[in-house]
Amino acid sequence: MSIALQNVRWGVGGRMIVDGVTLEAAPGKILGLIGPNGSGKSSLLRLICRLRKVAGGVIRLGEHDVAELSRTAIARRVALVEQQAATEAEVSVLDIVRLGRTPHRGALIPWTTLDEEAVDCALDHVGMQSRRLQRWQTLSGGERQRVQIARALAQTPSELLLDEPTNHLDIQHQIEILALVSRLPMTSIIALHDLNLAAMFCDELAVLKAGRVVQAGRPDDVLTERIIADVFGVRARVERSPYHGRQHIHYLPDIS
Repeated sequence: MSIALQNVRWGVGGRMIVDGVTLEAAPGKILGLIGPNGSGKSSLLRLICRLRKVAGGVIRLGEHDVAELSRTAIARRVALVEQQAATEAEVSVLDIVRLGRTPHRGALIPWTTLDEEAVDCALDHVGMQSRRLQRWQTLSGGERQRVQIARALAQTPSELLLDEPTNHLDIQHQIEILALVSRLPMTSIIALHDLNLAAMFCDELAVLKAGRVVQAGRPDDVLTERIIADVFGVRARVERSPYHGRQHIHYLPDIS
């Protein structure tokens, strides 16, 4: 299913955080959201899954306006992985992943074989099946992020939203997480800071600045030296990588 936004606006305290955004994430593809801090990336993800209510415009999941769907209906098809989650509770990997089944279960509905299969499949996808009984507090940052993605996959969504999934991870785990997401057979929107990782793993990119879309399209068309200078305020040289064929950005020192 596609995710389409038409002239979406949202603000707080008289300030527009998302200001007239029109975008579409194609079915089965990855759309990357890039932009400076405060550009509206995280807010946009929360608007899509209706954790916030739009002030104007329309967000569609396939043919459905999210404003006309219940929170439960949205949660059954859209999963959100937020920035590094933390908990002090004594819980296991399995406990966390089982939370993903919440939208599919009522308060008095017993755990079913279907629930168990969804959890097992999610753990297999992220390579954490052997750690299912391990305590959350003993996991590394990369392992915790894998578990959070497994929790999202246990929802059996058709759309996946990720807010800075590589934040605070070392480069090995950043690449592993994004490679994992790129193999998933679903429509994904990912907010990212690292432009080179965005170029490597995203099918399309949208550059945001002050809540507005500056440019959207293929990484080759979006990651230009002019846009990087105008939006991020840095000088860069953009070349095609001989290793993965995507854009690669070399940041240049400001010697002025």
